[in-house]
Amino acid sequence: MRRDMVVALGEVVAAVVALILAVLSWSRGVVTTSFAAVGEMPAFEATRFVAPWLVLAAFLVAVAGLCGIDAATRAVRSAAET
Repeated sequence: MRRDMVVALGEVVAAVVALILAVLSWSRGVVTTSFAAVGEMPAFEATRFVAPWLVLAAFLVAVAGLCGIDAATRAVRSAAET
């Protein structure tokens, strides 16, 4: 029983870390570049998406979700056994 709660707590921590890393990865995956006006061309901003960073972010969100689900399952089972 006690071991399940420790593992569940570890999984919650892992889920939070995965979500933080997902946010950081997503912010690295969206790159905005500003271009100054040149002659008759107006100034504009271009947004570029870097696929590997976005895929990593999506993967980390999935891992966080699975860790959260497993942690909830372990906590409920541990509480039911006592």
